[in-house]
Amino acid sequence: MKKVLLAILVMSGLSTAINAQMKCGEGKCGSAMSGEDKPKMMKEMFQSVSVDKAIILQNGDTKLSCPECGMNLPKFYKTNHSSTVDGKAKQYCSIYCLVGDINKGLKVKDIKVVDVESLKFINAKDAFYIVGSSKKGTMSKVSKYAFASEKSAKSFAKDNGGEVLNFDEAIKKAQNDFKK
Repeated sequence: MKKVLLAILVMSGLSTAINAQMKCGEGKCGSAMSGEDKPKMMKEMFQSVSVDKAIILQNGDTKLSCPECGMNLPKFYKTNHSSTVDGKAKQYCSIYCLVGDINKGLKVKDIKVVDVESLKFINAKDAFYIVGSSKKGTMSKVSKYAFASEKSAKSFAKDNGGEVLNFDEAIKKAQNDFKK
């Protein structure tokens, strides 16, 4: 009898918690949960954009995923890079995954990176990278964000730390991630 009562109490508690989470997911938080029991809203990641703001260059069923690691491209969009490999566009979640292809000996051409401000792809060789800012990195402890203008890059570094580097210097920093 005690086991039956205990089971009923547990199921009742689970039902209340599940109900509260469902209501919270619908924007109706607060009715069945209070204080520390309420689910915490995830803080939006700096590198994320909504799918409708992301420019996706590759095709196929998995076009929203990095071909190297499988991470969601819009979720890590502000660190996206792309290249042409064997005549096809490949879009990476980060410079780290681009370097992975380079390290495999693949012939990557026409390398581009997302400009943090415009959210458009720009030629990576022309970009100003901020390496080591306080903003979280993608696939690396050391963040690497790119900007179309040096002025924007320096302004970002002033607010968030990091150093201004060119593409070749940023690639070398990313290659160091493979040595650890």
